Amino acid sequence: MAQSQPGNDGHTIAHLGVGAFHRAHQAWYTHLASGRDDPWRIVAFTGRSAEQAHILQARQGAYTLITRGADGDAFTQVASIRSAHDGADRARWESVISDPQTRILTLTVTEAGYRLGADGLLDTAAPAVDADLRHALRSPEAPIATAPVRLALGLAARRAAAAPPLTVISCDNVSGNGEITRSVVLAAAAVLDPGLPAWIDENVAFLSSMVDRITPRTTADDVAEVERATGIRDEGTVVAEPFSEWVIEDGFAGPRPAWERVGARLTVDLAPYEERKLRILNGAHSLLAYHGLRHGFDDVAGAFADPHLRFLVEDYWAVAAASCVLPAGDLDEAIDATRRRFANPRIRHQLAQIALDGAHKLPHRIVPVLEHAVRSGAAPEVPASVIAAWCLRGDHSADDAAALLSGVDDASAAETMLAVIGRELRRLEDDPAGAARRAGAVRS
Repeated sequence: MAQSQPGNDGHTIAHLGVGAFHRAHQAWYTHLASGRDDPWRIVAFTGRSAEQAHILQARQGAYTLITRGADGDAFTQVASIRSAHDGADRARWESVISDPQTRILTLTVTEAGYRLGADGLLDTAAPAVDADLRHALRSPEAPIATAPVRLALGLAARRAAAAPPLTVISCDNVSGNGEITRSVVLAAAAVLDPGLPAWIDENVAFLSSMVDRITPRTTADDVAEVERATGIRDEGTVVAEPFSEWVIEDGFAGPRPAWERVGARLTVDLAPYEERKLRILNGAHSLLAYHGLRHGFDDVAGAFADPHLRFLVEDYWAVAAASCVLPAGDLDEAIDATRRRFANPRIRHQLAQIALDGAHKLPHRIVPVLEHAVRSGAAPEVPASVIAAWCLRGDHSADDAAALLSGVDDASAAETMLAVIGRELRRLEDDPAGAARRAGAVRS
């Protein structure tokens, strides 16, 4: 196909990890923000498989976004991606990153893609990372598989081209993702060229961002629906809920799209927004997952429609909001938006998926809410019941629950928290539906 070349018309955003979420989120924002007087285009690269690049090439990067509301679907033809490539195409990758018209690099690689070791740093001894570093040093043609090494090589090419400063924005569900990206890229760069990290520090801004939009897996029925509604056979179709949020740490090294005009938010302090999302949205997701599965529900909308579980979530939100630092109006708005999202029956967000990896998720979502409740004298039973329900679902012990509290620095508070969890665990074991019924009785 004929592909857009960087430098022809406006600025370029390079993206690593093109998939459904990127197309439902950052590419959609860029499509809305890019106008005739401020043209931006995305040159996208796959993270692992080249399949998505091949699919997007069939329509020169364009694709259909289905916005799946409770009352029906809306269809948008998104045209911000101008070309898509196999991420293993090293020559093309380095060409795009080194082009002066490329001013932003975004990535959606997920936590595993950062290749972190147990110490939270780049695991240079991991086989894939070690192989990439050795190949990169030996041969300029060798394909590279890991994101940190790809990024470091791209920035080395940019330095060689004397291109202007670049902004790197991490766009996944990892807190502090910009600093993590900076850390792993500098570690890879130091192996490739001891002088490269200093150039990166002077010429590249690494920004964190908080992203949020549920993007279910596209099905054959979705592709057929697009063809019926639009006449376009689009294998690149992506589905998303109406809600979308993007909060970006400010500090750009150069020009950027006017994303704030189409709903994104720029801030100098991302932490309060990450805290709000983890506790209000993700914490309530975990509550519905562990309690909902015990009550026979399989998705968020079904569980949230149950009166007892709905009351339990509302009680949880009251406790969680009190633990957040954002103004009450912002929190009320977020809770109201989350109610609408949870009630959308046409977005099938599976509870079993949410319930995975609770040992990693609960310390960030639920434990801070429980700790605040204990310290402030608020009612701690509802957040404690989430951990108790997790224990019962996974057949975990009291020791497992105690391990979740390892980050609590006040031994007395941790002991009180563990006692409340123990009481809730015994209550659920004796009467699985009791906690939900009691919540309903309190609020009715």
